[in-house]
Amino acid sequence: MAAKIISGKEIANDLREKMKEEVNNLKKQGLTPGLAVILVGDDPASHSYVKGKKKACEEIGIYNKAIEHPASLTEEQLLSEIDQLNEDDSIHGILVQLPLPSHIDEKKVIERILPEKDVDGFHPINVGRMMTGQKALISCTPYGVLKMVQLQNIEIEGKHVVVIGRSNIVGKPVGQLFLNENATVTYCHSKTKNLKEITKQADILIVAVGRANFIGKEYIKEGAVVIDVGVNRLPTGKLCGDVIFDEAKDVASFITPVPGGVGPLTITMLMHNTIEAAKQSQGVCS
Repeated sequence: MAAKIISGKEIANDLREKMKEEVNNLKKQGLTPGLAVILVGDDPASHSYVKGKKKACEEIGIYNKAIEHPASLTEEQLLSEIDQLNEDDSIHGILVQLPLPSHIDEKKVIERILPEKDVDGFHPINVGRMMTGQKALISCTPYGVLKMVQLQNIEIEGKHVVVIGRSNIVGKPVGQLFLNENATVTYCHSKTKNLKEITKQADILIVAVGRANFIGKEYIKEGAVVIDVGVNRLPTGKLCGDVIFDEAKDVASFITPVPGGVGPLTITMLMHNTIEAAKQSQGVCS
């Protein structure tokens, strides 16, 4: 039986409609959520991401402040700009588009953003709160993955979740989010032995390694839920995930496509975090 395809596009559209309504209501109370996005340099992929964020803000009604700088911007100048945005009451979320030019320390930049304005969910304080099950701004891609699974009414509690990948941006936090939902979580990575044996035990398999068509059907247990976070460009220019979709869809019960799977949820959860940050700044309950 072919897997049910989880359309991130459809889920994102539904969530954005609800957010639009919420922002309208907040505006009636005199609160307009505001997001500042800082872009340093001329990386084409980064430009495209920033464009997507701006479009989403306009669609939902969030005030968007786009700030672009040449790659020659100094670390000091960038940190000073973040300080100003930290002080700006019209801005509730600050996002510095990564990667940054090599002369700027990403860690310093992330830690300079106030935790309550860190809508990327990368600040160690937000990561720590998430780890300990406290209210936090959660990293957008992992949050999007959890949301997708929950909205399909897939049971998480007591299930075995296997995460392939241990990056600070996706792998580690996504495993923790499922652990917080009472799943049993196993992390696999480049040093894992017997990868196939471990992944075949997964009820929910989350793949985030950044290697095109890395996981075939022999890694997947019959009826497993497969979430493909990878986005890779083939020499033909075509996008593909870390999972061989055409093989996996015949074994899995649910699967996300690439493109159109996890991707649309990342920006949507960023919008969610910006709205949450705005509400928290005014003491408005969720």
